[in-house]
Amino acid sequence: MTAPAGGAAGAGAGRVSLVQKLGQDGPLRSLNVAPDGRWECADCAGDGVTSTGALDPEQVQRLQALLADPRLAQETDQARQYRVSCIDALTSSLVTAAGLITSQDCPGEERPPVAYEILLLLTQATPAEPTA
Repeated sequence: MTAPAGGAAGAGAGRVSLVQKLGQDGPLRSLNVAPDGRWECADCAGDGVTSTGALDPEQVQRLQALLADPRLAQETDQARQYRVSCIDALTSSLVTAAGLITSQDCPGEERPPVAYEILLLLTQATPAEPTA
């Protein structure tokens, strides 16, 4: 069963969703990854196309280990009292079982370490927008 694009599919254990937007007017891109590594990415290239694929077994294992890391709960927006601070930056939001974790590609932005590893894994293995 495929997770609905843009829905709360990332909230389940072992699932993750990534929503990205560049600036105020950029396209909203969404990536949903199932526990088995299958992914669906809506508008990742900014062309309105939905693409699908699968992470390789090593990537799935790494992703699941990161999602299970207890430190992830301390990286949620709520735990960090995160506030978006940059204009026209790439904003990336991960939806995990631990909660919402947002980061921006702007100077001086502190990156939550476990969430950033998840973000790097997802952007390197899918058509999602790479981070700086």
